[in-house]
Amino acid sequence: MRVLPIALLACVALAPVGAVASEADFLKSIEGNWSGGGTVLRTLGGSNVGVSCKMQSTADSSNFAMDGSCRALVVVTRSFVARVKANGGSYSGTYVGVSGKPSSLIGKRNASTLNFDVTWASEVYGDRKAMLTVQKVGGDGLRIRTIDTDPRSGKPIVTTDLQLKRI
Repeated sequence: MRVLPIALLACVALAPVGAVASEADFLKSIEGNWSGGGTVLRTLGGSNVGVSCKMQSTADSSNFAMDGSCRALVVVTRSFVARVKANGGSYSGTYVGVSGKPSSLIGKRNASTLNFDVTWASEVYGDRKAMLTVQKVGGDGLRIRTIDTDPRSGKPIVTTDLQLKRI
């Protein structure tokens, strides 16, 4: 089970001079302890599995880190770690999940959402590419989604959809 590119949730910003304060404010707004749940797709064509997750995130003006775990079916727990740095308004970093190998993240922020292109460390769902979004929802919520491409239809398919609340 590829649990959480959630952690991919990693975000950071070292934006152009006029945007540094807003990037730092955004990053600080997603710092803290989070809890919630959602669904993870284990195999293409299969059904979603419900998960419950806990995560702690830290941030400063140019770095963001997330450490967490998700539990499925009461007995399976998977940890994840994401580390992201900002450079001139672009974000890059790594995500380590179930495989134990670092996958790469490259992205940008659009309003309240960080959008990442993911290159998995090994093949997942027929390729090594996916998209990850980390969206700030209201004052105390985060939505984390990974979206892959179904190799048969070519259509996007949501493989992880998590909704977390600040605790």
